[in-house]
Amino acid sequence: MSDKPVFAEFLRNLPQVAVPFEGVDARLMTGPDGQAVFFYLPKGVTVPPHSHCAQWGIVVEGELELTIGGVTHIFKRGDRYEIGDGEEHSALMLTDCWVIDVFADPNRYSAK
Repeated sequence: MSDKPVFAEFLRNLPQVAVPFEGVDARLMTGPDGQAVFFYLPKGVTVPPHSHCAQWGIVVEGELELTIGGVTHIFKRGDRYEIGDGEEHSALMLTDCWVIDVFADPNRYSAK
């Protein structure tokens, strides 16, 4: 990976999302039918088991371990995942990760 930022400047300038994880940067794009969040998650961040609205995501850079409905897989650059409405999931960042998550709920996150 080069020293060039992963996400374009206009994405890095979107409103920040308040997330309860140290070192995580999340930027919010929202519309009437859902939200897209552009995440930077440092190596070692653990997202505990939780559930919410339907979610679709793609790994832009990095590698993460994602458990969806009790099944664990490793996701790398270019891999996509889909999490059903109310389906329990958790994650561990194996490296620094940049992911885009799209949520079916337009109120999933709030801007800081």
